[in-house]
Amino acid sequence: MALQLAAIVQALGGELHGDGLLTIEGLAPLDSASPADLSFLSNPRYRQQLETTRAGCVIVGPAMREAAQARGACIVADDPYLYFARVTQLWKKAQLRPAGPAIHPSAVIDPEADIAEGARIGPLCVVERGARIGRDTVLKGRVFVGEDCVIGDRCILHAGVVIGADGFGFAPRPGGWEKIEQLGAVRIGDDVEIGANTCIDRGALADTVIEDGVKLDNLIQVAHNVRIGRNTAVAACAGIAGSANIGANCMIGGAAMIHGHITIVDGTFVSAGTLISRSILKPGTYTGVFPMDDNASWEKNAATLRQLHSLRDRIKALEKKP
Repeated sequence: MALQLAAIVQALGGELHGDGLLTIEGLAPLDSASPADLSFLSNPRYRQQLETTRAGCVIVGPAMREAAQARGACIVADDPYLYFARVTQLWKKAQLRPAGPAIHPSAVIDPEADIAEGARIGPLCVVERGARIGRDTVLKGRVFVGEDCVIGDRCILHAGVVIGADGFGFAPRPGGWEKIEQLGAVRIGDDVEIGANTCIDRGALADTVIEDGVKLDNLIQVAHNVRIGRNTAVAACAGIAGSANIGANCMIGGAAMIHGHITIVDGTFVSAGTLISRSILKPGTYTGVFPMDDNASWEKNAATLRQLHSLRDRIKALEKKP
């Protein structure tokens, strides 16, 4: 497929410099783009690649306008990364094949499930009794939606997602464990996207809640009674223990570990691999494993730790002096 630059700017806005009739046949990074590709520059650290790229056109911010014009065609946008994201949407829309059946023949849907108009159920999906799927929701292949769970409008659930499996609840008894029946459900808001093989457990009594606009990557575990606030994004392999309350507009890095029964305030950033073992009540960036701290303090301590061996040798040398 191909799109002319003029058509892209007409659809998305931006300030075009160059030939609007130039045909774009693909989207590519700066370092591998061909003259038929559209690329973008959002991080000034990669400015050198702008000078050497073979891309037919580059999306840049106002600060890079002159440098981009000097090399060829460009589209100037206030936020090049956001503009590029919208180009990818436009590109995918232009590539769409005719839609197949709204419900794939291999999907298993209980007669008592409620499937709204416009929802699409992919191959080998299972939707149990009493579950509700909202308008324009998309369940891709092998998604399981448990009993009484609710998924809002315009959601995308990728292959292998499990919504509403039992939470991990057991009471100790002599010689073993007694199962605590998980009587809550899962409620997912609108415009949520959930990556492949992510699991969201049903609540023990109250529901597990994923609010509007949340984006979850692949292979994430969300335990029972967790609440994730609107527009929060969680990267792959994070684990969120039961009854954790994560605020709105947070960003949780990959493989982060969040203890149960704690609160993370709105607007918090958690670095990859970080262990959150206590509540965070002040917005900021938090990093580390032992112990978790605000990012600036953790970096100072980490820098000191790197010098411990040499400091030990210096102390030993001082101790040997008469």
